[in-house]
Amino acid sequence: MTPTKRLLLSAAALSLVALSPFAALAQTQTGAWSDTSLSPDARAEAAVKAMTQAEKLQMVFGYFSTDATWMSGGTKNFIFPKEGLADSAGYVPGIARLGIPAQWETDAGVGVATQRSPTPRLRTALPSGLATSATWSPDTAFAGGAMIGNEARLSGFNVQLAGGMDLVREPRNGRNFEYSGEDPLLAGVITGNEIKGIQSNHIVSTMKHYALNAQETNRFTIDVKIADKPARESDLLAFQLAYEIGKPASVMCAYNRVNGAYSCENDWLLNQVLKTDWGFKGYVMSDWGATHSTVAAANAGLDQESGWAFDKSPYFAGALAEAVNNGYVSQSRLDDMAKRVVWALYATGAVDNPVKGDQSSTIDWAGHAKVTQTDAEESLVLLKNNGLLPLAKTAKKIVVIGGHADFGVLSGGGSSQVYAPGAKRFDGEGPEGFPGPLTYYASSPLKGLQSRTKASVVYNDGKDPKAAAKAAQGADVVIVFATQWTGESFDVADLNLPDNQDALIAAVAKANKKTVVVLETGGPVVMPWLNSVGAVVEAWYPGTSGGEAIARVLTGEVNPSGRLPVTFPAALAQTPRPTLDGDPKLDDSSHPHSDYDIEGAAIGYKWFDKKGLKPLFPFGYGLSYSTFATSGLSAAADGKGAKVAVTVKNTGKTAGSTVTQVYVAPATDKDAASASWEAPKRLGAFAKTALNAGESK
Repeated sequence: MTPTKRLLLSAAALSLVALSPFAALAQTQTGAWSDTSLSPDARAEAAVKAMTQAEKLQMVFGYFSTDATWMSGGTKNFIFPKEGLADSAGYVPGIARLGIPAQWETDAGVGVATQRSPTPRLRTALPSGLATSATWSPDTAFAGGAMIGNEARLSGFNVQLAGGMDLVREPRNGRNFEYSGEDPLLAGVITGNEIKGIQSNHIVSTMKHYALNAQETNRFTIDVKIADKPARESDLLAFQLAYEIGKPASVMCAYNRVNGAYSCENDWLLNQVLKTDWGFKGYVMSDWGATHSTVAAANAGLDQESGWAFDKSPYFAGALAEAVNNGYVSQSRLDDMAKRVVWALYATGAVDNPVKGDQSSTIDWAGHAKVTQTDAEESLVLLKNNGLLPLAKTAKKIVVIGGHADFGVLSGGGSSQVYAPGAKRFDGEGPEGFPGPLTYYASSPLKGLQSRTKASVVYNDGKDPKAAAKAAQGADVVIVFATQWTGESFDVADLNLPDNQDALIAAVAKANKKTVVVLETGGPVVMPWLNSVGAVVEAWYPGTSGGEAIARVLTGEVNPSGRLPVTFPAALAQTPRPTLDGDPKLDDSSHPHSDYDIEGAAIGYKWFDKKGLKPLFPFGYGLSYSTFATSGLSAAADGKGAKVAVTVKNTGKTAGSTVTQVYVAPATDKDAASASWEAPKRLGAFAKTALNAGESK
């Protein structure tokens, strides 16, 4: 969702069917819906039968419950139910007499991201979604999700708008940092486990943005073209795997069009693929501002209009009631919509384990700091190392340059922005309003290094490349922190580091060849200075404990084990669309197109393999301070798949973890099936293994 989308309608324009303040006074009734021995299906069926028509309509209509006068010119121009939380993303009134709680919704996938008004709540931020995917660890993803779900629950929220699943088709996408990479298996496994962790707290998690939402430019109107088969073998496969693993109770449909129809009124996406083919029992909610109709949307499979104030009209309020009365939407369809919503609340335990308001004083801050730090440590990818890392204990002078490393680490912008204790925006950097503010978390890599080494560690802000180069001269090692801020509502123009940072790195490396570069980026970047530096670490957006994690990896307390979840192109010319489709200057009345059939399911490394292109760094790549060897590979048919076994040995002198990646390909190039494959090979399985020096598993 986005606070910059229009807020058009006055309270008078909304024909309300029902609100719950009166219901809160009603005595709770009992019935089959309250029988915990029954299945969620049976309880939901009973609850809907007991509902009035007004109550059914109430279940499918959501408010933007934030007191958003700060974003609407100081005038509150939409209904704000008084029982909604003032800093939540959304609110759906409950039905007290049936024991059905209200739905209090909050963003997003890296932590509890409350709105800014009146004052943002301070919560723990995980590393970016792309960073968590770089861990290649389902257990780490689950732990992070469980942490998010716990903080959401203790903050009074029972719906987490998490589970970002859009594959990285477009490396310039401003929201790539929220997602889980370019491969459907990796993305599905990682995000599915995060969702499972969130819902272990008896709250609802979404998965989003369904589907094929690969760029922010013209995101409200762009029409992406793709055939059924490649869609099901790429983006939809990622969603399917995440659904099978995590069982999200809700799916958020996207802004964009797919093959001519908006995602939130797309019969093929919602009714055919999601509900019929996959058997999804939960409810489809719209993104905020993604509902465009009443009859078409309801009949195509949208179950709940979310944040109605962002839409042109309250489509699922009075208009839906009228459509049902006139037979344009069947009564059975409305019943199904309401049933899916309450089924989600029963299935996750949100009904039987209701949230109890703000209990944030009981949050385990120290424990959650460890969770996010572990995630960050496992996500760091060592891309190059000519022996500079880990930092030598004999070093006497270390110069740290740029990236506000004296203060903290960067985070991504937009609705997923988590506000954390001590976080800061630096004047003149990035927008102050949405998708900003550009925020740094108070976890200083500089201080982390200073506490871990006997060397003199000094800082230069890097704003003047000449001064930085001069400061680098004579140092035993130089560490340049380079940042790239990305966020919701915009795509980056290219893959170069912004603010002349490429020139900064080149100048420093020329002055001192013992230069380490630490990247804090939202996705892939090009590195024109790569051959001039001694080491490169991709740290992504590493979360509220990111500075400590970076310092531990650089000093060798932690052996880097991250692997790239996305290909780093050598140039945009290597990608399917060197020039981004659409134009940010176009308004919402335009309908630009993007042809995803160019690459089809051959996203990322598959495209590079298919075209015989050499990337800057390939998918799955990452170095270690140790070395590993594999042996004894075996494979045997196992039902519809194969069971693959391999022995992995740590042949180095340092404990560490490695990621075994198994790729599959047609038996021969002449195999009849090979012609239908999207690329020469696919990721078929992976496993992360921790090994002591000399140990085998």
